Amino acid sequence: MGAGASSIMRQGGHGGVQETGLGDLPESCIAELMRHLDPPGICKLAKLSRTFRGAASGDFVWETKLPRNYQYLMEKASDEVEQRVLLTKKEIYAQLCRRNRFDGGAKEFWLEKYGGRLCMSISSKALLITGIDDRRYWNNIPTEESRFHSVAYLHQIWWFEVDGEIEFCFPPGTYSLYFRLHLGRPSRRLGRRVCHTEHIHGWDIKPVRFQLWTSDGQHALCQCKLADPGRWIRYHVGDFMAGSADVPTKLKFSMKQIDCTHTKGGLCVDSVLICPKGLIQE
Repeated sequence: MGAGASSIMRQGGHGGVQETGLGDLPESCIAELMRHLDPPGICKLAKLSRTFRGAASGDFVWETKLPRNYQYLMEKASDEVEQRVLLTKKEIYAQLCRRNRFDGGAKEFWLEKYGGRLCMSISSKALLITGIDDRRYWNNIPTEESRFHSVAYLHQIWWFEVDGEIEFCFPPGTYSLYFRLHLGRPSRRLGRRVCHTEHIHGWDIKPVRFQLWTSDGQHALCQCKLADPGRWIRYHVGDFMAGSADVPTKLKFSMKQIDCTHTKGGLCVDSVLICPKGLIQE
């Protein structure tokens, strides 16, 4: 019974019997099946035979995996990627799953490959940071620990404020926003990672206030004290909903600690991450 499930016996032209396998199924039937699989599952099935490989390349299959506003996303990606040829839907999906820089390279987006959901990262260089041009307070330092290969490092300041905003057509869904921060200055010595903690101070006295606002009136606020030196931590600011892929959502966000009774320092500000709610385990 089990053997009969993987092959079908049929009559040959001279009275013989031939076996029929999955590769003999019509390509259109296989493509219909693949529409209900996730992208990694489609790619695995494509390895079975030439017929499966042909079905796995069809626009009919991959159009269901793309966000509805994928043309808008490709236009954004073309800031860095020159689109000289007409791409198939599979090639478009592959392109959007890569790191697509825009706004001069200070921001990037990508689709997570399993579900085709949009994620975004915004570099510290795209944020408005109080005192960033004064080297007594801040420095931009190179590091391989950032997607953008650079972070803003705070030596010491009284008034700490970081603001940012973006206007973007997010595919419908609920998104979470995080600040990626690190207490201490990471570096490498003799091939090993080390963390310089001598400038860390002030973060255990008063909490940092995180906020976000959207153009349609959504608002989130949270407060917490920064802790755990030597580790990159994503601080969850809040969630927002995008209702239409055709209408831009204007998003503003900030982190502040403006109690001027004490200084604070020893902090790396890397980036802001926006991703579908639940994608990152808290």
